[in-house]
Amino acid sequence: MKDNRRDFIKKSASVAASLSLASVGVAGITGTHKRNADASTLIKVPVDKTNYIKDAGMKLCLAYFAGKEPRKIELAKQMGVLGAVGGIDPKMVGMDNANNWEFAVIKAVKESWEKEGLKLTVVEGPPSLNTKTKLGLPGKDEEIANFITFMKNISQLGIDTVCYNWMPLISWARSDKAIPDRGGALVMGFDIDKIEGEPITEYGTLTHDLMWKNLEYFLKAVVPEAEKYGIKLSMHPDDPPVDDIRRVPRIMTSVSAFKRMIDIYPSPNNGITWDGTFGEMGDKGHPEDLPAAMEYFCKKNVISFVHFRNVRGYKQHFHETFIDEGQMDMVKLMQILYDNSYTGPLRPDHVPTMAGDSNSFPGYSTIGTLFAIGYIRGLIDSARGTTLTEKSV
Repeated sequence: MKDNRRDFIKKSASVAASLSLASVGVAGITGTHKRNADASTLIKVPVDKTNYIKDAGMKLCLAYFAGKEPRKIELAKQMGVLGAVGGIDPKMVGMDNANNWEFAVIKAVKESWEKEGLKLTVVEGPPSLNTKTKLGLPGKDEEIANFITFMKNISQLGIDTVCYNWMPLISWARSDKAIPDRGGALVMGFDIDKIEGEPITEYGTLTHDLMWKNLEYFLKAVVPEAEKYGIKLSMHPDDPPVDDIRRVPRIMTSVSAFKRMIDIYPSPNNGITWDGTFGEMGDKGHPEDLPAAMEYFCKKNVISFVHFRNVRGYKQHFHETFIDEGQMDMVKLMQILYDNSYTGPLRPDHVPTMAGDSNSFPGYSTIGTLFAIGYIRGLIDSARGTTLTEKSV
């Protein structure tokens, strides 16, 4: 991590130096010119206009899984982070008996966020994608039909990104949710030896092949509809990315698995959520090559959502960290996103609970989120080479 910080400082210093020189205006040099090697003539250099777009066009968001949090909302607006990520909860808008894939419910939820000054940018944890679909049980076709209706309805309301996962019965899991980290901040971790509970057997013998078969059935049914409605389906990795938990298989656990998934139905609408879980993948001493993986998926144009967080360890034993202190090269990953013109939604994820915040909702501390946003913005500005949002005259 020391090397990461050094690179970040070095890049930031270069940016500051460039801005300083530009402001001096020596010999009439402007931001669009530089001198050649013998300093005798000026060479015109085209300016990349994207350098002057705030956050390089990336749509910074915050997650609101605990509902509307007034303090977080006010701070988000003050930071200029106006994207909201969450589910569609009918109770949030007083429509308790309605289905969460219905147009009226989605419209009411979207408008509810707009009244707060925020925009519902990503639906994470979508309606009608449940156990029947993921396990291939009777009733799966009805679930899939309702999911397609949901996609049609959000498309009419200007929402185009859906983050989903393929973790039936047991979703994301942690064995510890209050591990003391830097300065006493609390982070979450996973130790497979601490996972408790009897094997889940009520659905018979579940296999990885069955899970892949069910995923293929789902993708071939919904991706053509996603293309029709302009919806970006964004698969989240299985977290933790172990082979199974309590004998429930997990298949989205490696870079090769994601390559297989996008090859089932090649389409920009059959995309992925780049998440810190990629940093958990691999066995001890054999991590995934994350920069190569991100570059691959960027070139395929399938990264449609980013959860930007850091981690230490490997899939059976890991703990989350501050964004600036894990094993992932966040500088390099952000540079790859920028160089590949990524302009989709991006949010911090699983931040430490810091002093002054409750750990009642681990991973989503407001103060920890503020720290992460500041760091992310610094990385974006380093990648784009300026802190300016408009070209100096």
